Amino acid sequence: MTASLTLSAPFNISLVGVGGQGILLTSNILAHAAMNAGHDVKKSEVHGMSQRGGTVMSQVRFGQKVHSPIIPDGASDILIAFERLEALRWAHLVRPGGRILVNNMDRVPITVSSGLQPPAADMDARLAAYPGLVLLEANALAEQAGTIRTANVVLVGALSTLIPFEPDHWQNAMRECIREAYLEVNQRAFELGRAAMMSKP
Repeated sequence: MTASLTLSAPFNISLVGVGGQGILLTSNILAHAAMNAGHDVKKSEVHGMSQRGGTVMSQVRFGQKVHSPIIPDGASDILIAFERLEALRWAHLVRPGGRILVNNMDRVPITVSSGLQPPAADMDARLAAYPGLVLLEANALAEQAGTIRTANVVLVGALSTLIPFEPDHWQNAMRECIREAYLEVNQRAFELGRAAMMSKP
């Protein structure tokens, strides 16, 4: 299969959030979509305290040839943040001119709420200062799809508008990563996320 996106260097996507938000499933869907599009793909995961509400990060790199799964700081083309505080904590991962997709909700990781790093009181203003940042009501759209548990796939749908893979690449990736019993509701979430992103100015 010929890749739908020709890259002279790997395309880098970082995903950050809190354990239980479906970050690893999201990175798997992205990795499968990239492979379906004909790319070499490397993926890394940091689980940390994921089962206890700690920070989780996954990174996906794809291109003609990818030698390492690790994305250097300041080199992510896109950051997907599953809640707002994690967007602020990891914004340094994004390159100048990169994009940040953020689920517009707050779920403070245990490592933060325990006092290791206090939440920012001026979060709204700090988020607004980042060019290329888009807030998405992923939880509300997931509920519209049928269950809030699909908020991660709402973000996948939004992401799909920024990467020129064919629709089949994404649909096949979801079939490969999601159990059949949950596929339909996740497909609805994907389409709602895609539509929401396309409606942004």
